[in-house]
Parts: sequence; C-alpha cells; structure tokens
Amino acid sequence: MKLKNILKFEWDAIAGIIAAVTAIVLHLLHIVDEHTILLILLALVGLLFINFLRHTSENEKTAHQIIQSARKISKIQQAIQPPDVILVGPRHLRTSHEQFLLNLSGDTIWFNVCLSMYRTQALFDALLKSALENQRVTTIQFVLDARQKQIWEDTVFPMIKKSGQESKVKSPQWQTLDNPVSFILGDSSVGGGTEALLSFWGAPFMAQTTEHEIPRYIFHVQQRSELLPHLEELARNLK
Repeated sequence: MKLKNILKFEWDAIAGIIAAVTAIVLHLLHIVDEHTILLILLALVGLLFINFLRHTSENEKTAHQIIQSARKISKIQQAIQPPDVILVGPRHLRTSHEQFLLNLSGDTIWFNVCLSMYRTQALFDALLKSALENQRVTTIQFVLDARQKQIWEDTVFPMIKKSGQESKVKSPQWQTLDNPVSFILGDSSVGGGTEALLSFWGAPFMAQTTEHEIPRYIFHVQQRSELLPHLEELARNLK
C-alpha cells in the first residue's frame, strides 16, 4: 500500500478503538480495575473530541473555499456575454443557412435577397425549399428589387408552385432597392424570439461569379441584438 494512502487513515481514531478494546479485555481478565477503565474512557472521549474539532475546522475551511470558488465562477459567467452577431464563413455557410430555415417560425420577411441564387433546383431546395416545407412557418413575404421581377415570374415562382407550398408565399413587394443590405427575418422556434440572417452586397461579403454574386459571409443576428429593431424598421418603412 502506498505511503500517501496509509497517511489518509484516521490513526488517532484507530488508536482510540484499539485502546478501548484492550481496556475492556484487561478488565474482563481482572487485570485492571474500574477506575483505570474510567480514566482510559475519559482519555478516549477527549481524543475523539479533539478529532471532531480538527475535522470541524477543516470542513469550515472547505466550505469557505467552495463559497469563494462559487462567487468567482458567478463573476466569470456574468463577464462572459454571448455575442449579439455571429459571423459565418464559407465553410459553414450552407449548413448555417439550412439550420436557420429549419428553426424559423411564424411570419417571415425576405428582404432584398438575390433571386438568382434560387435559379437551379439544387440551390432552390437548399436555400428556399426548407422554409417552404417548414410547417412552423406561416407566411413568407419577399421584399424585392423591381429589377428581379422577370426572374421571379420566369423561374422562382414556378418552382414555388411546383413545390405545392405557394399558399404561404405572399405576393412580393416590389421596390427600388439600392440598399446593400439583404436579410431573412423571423421568429426562432428554438428560443422564441426574433432572429435574422444578414448579408451585404459587394466585396468582401459577396463572391462574384460569371452570372451573379453569391454570399461569401453572412451574419447570424441573435435574439438579444440591438440590430434587430433596425432591420424590422427597414422592412416596415418600405411597405
């Protein structure tokens, strides 16, 4: 047995027990009288009392250390605030976008999105169909630049009709949008509050292809962000 394990034993308590057993045996053998037994028992009571006081002091120190550690942890938790906005890079772009659509609920606003991203069936399924088939989403309101009207009529809306979910898609609000801001806004079924998926036209947030720009970075705006009221106001003022 290792030395450190041996040192963990309560040797004073063990010694007291041995002494008590020895005294009882000696008394039964009539080697010692009652007075000697009484003295031994009094000594053992004193030894046990000292042992109790020692452990009480150690327990108080431990309790004090636990309280101090709990206070420090509480201060650290208060100092660490989760981010209001999460930047999503190219490697996690598609996954984050799909997860956001799956978590959407209620009435949603799709502001100044690029309809060219939905031209192919694969991109339509990945970037829009998840929201169309999400039963928690009640309405989808597009607020679009009027220059995209032809793409909507020729490509995107026929694909929406083909999906069989056109009833939840409201007629687009056609505007003249020179704003570089694009976002999807709606309630989250996870936390219950409003969230947004925000992007900006132009470099470095968009990558230029031969036909159109595609997102390179997007921002997941969290429920507690002070940016959300401004996005809601931006969409509301254009109605």
